[in-house]
Amino acid sequence: MEEIILLKLGELVLKGLNRRSFEDKLIANTRRRLQPFGKFRVYTKQSTMYAEPQEPGCDLDGAYEALKKVFGVVGLSRARACAKDKDAMLETAVSYLGDRLAAAKTFKVESKRADKSFPMTSIQLSQYVGGELDERYPNLKVDVHHPELTVYLEVRDYAAYVHADPEPGAGGLPVGINGRAVSLLSGGIDSPVASWMMAKRGLALDMVHFFSYPYTSPEARDKVLRLAELLTPWCGRLMVHVVPFTAIQEELRRKCPEELFTILMRRFMMRIAQAVAGRVKAGALITGESLGQVASQTMDAMRLTGGVCGLPILRPCVGMDKEEIVTIARKIGTFETSILPYEDCCTVFTPRHPRLHPLPGEIEAAEALLDVEGLVQAAVDGIERIKVGP
Repeated sequence: MEEIILLKLGELVLKGLNRRSFEDKLIANTRRRLQPFGKFRVYTKQSTMYAEPQEPGCDLDGAYEALKKVFGVVGLSRARACAKDKDAMLETAVSYLGDRLAAAKTFKVESKRADKSFPMTSIQLSQYVGGELDERYPNLKVDVHHPELTVYLEVRDYAAYVHADPEPGAGGLPVGINGRAVSLLSGGIDSPVASWMMAKRGLALDMVHFFSYPYTSPEARDKVLRLAELLTPWCGRLMVHVVPFTAIQEELRRKCPEELFTILMRRFMMRIAQAVAGRVKAGALITGESLGQVASQTMDAMRLTGGVCGLPILRPCVGMDKEEIVTIARKIGTFETSILPYEDCCTVFTPRHPRLHPLPGEIEAAEALLDVEGLVQAAVDGIERIKVGP
């Protein structure tokens, strides 16, 4: 019978009355992710999701790799379906896993009998198939504690499945199940990681990038679009809102104390990101801030930058060391792009001696010199929207 992909569901199976909506969102996300690889039937039964090829030529290898990055899946494996018969399962194990059985030194068989009408218990089925495999493969020894290869037999209501050693999935919750947020995406290491972390908690994302041409180059903008593209296998298609930020920074340089530039710029960013959130019906902002990492990320600075925003500001990296953030960046494939040497809008206007603990009165006095509302509106009106991903 046909080869399929089995996907084990994560936290969503614990959501009680919300379980159906979680499964529906995960099925929809999975179907979209599989579109480039051919026609698949995707459905859930008994806390397992199935992806079945529906036409010749489906790219099962590509589909399997793509599904490793679908949030909401905790484990997956390629499996062969067969009749619900002990000998059919044995012969399927031999034909489907023969090369791996021949190469292994130790193994065990683990059975799960969801169909309670099946005439053997799980232990009896494992003993029968394991005993037969032990006789057929002289190289194999049974090791129930630390086997080199585990053969899994699953007896469902509608079929049996044979597979080996499932791989871990992405975990988390299906993207979009918890609403939408706007992530401030710079060209650095932290903000792509923060975006990924909140997508893993079920948020669909829009990205906002602040672009200061000609102080920052087109290559810097392209770098950010590349970072967004690298996130799409996890997050799905993204809209990147590229904000013209030069006029605001030049106005700050003309009229405001240099040591307050960083906080003032961040406050403008929050106002603009909140305006974008209103347009896309997002309920929160996301930043890559880590407490104490730079001058704009002290407690006082975060309070002042967040004070202009009426939305929750999610800071998933706030308690992480840089090394921890880098580890995730490497894992998700954004690190090498993040360290490309193109300056972003913050680095080109960095003050020589930024104020670490600015006072609210100082910030308010500086902003009184500016047409804050007009500058924000002009930036919002000039936004370029770029779709990234399939």
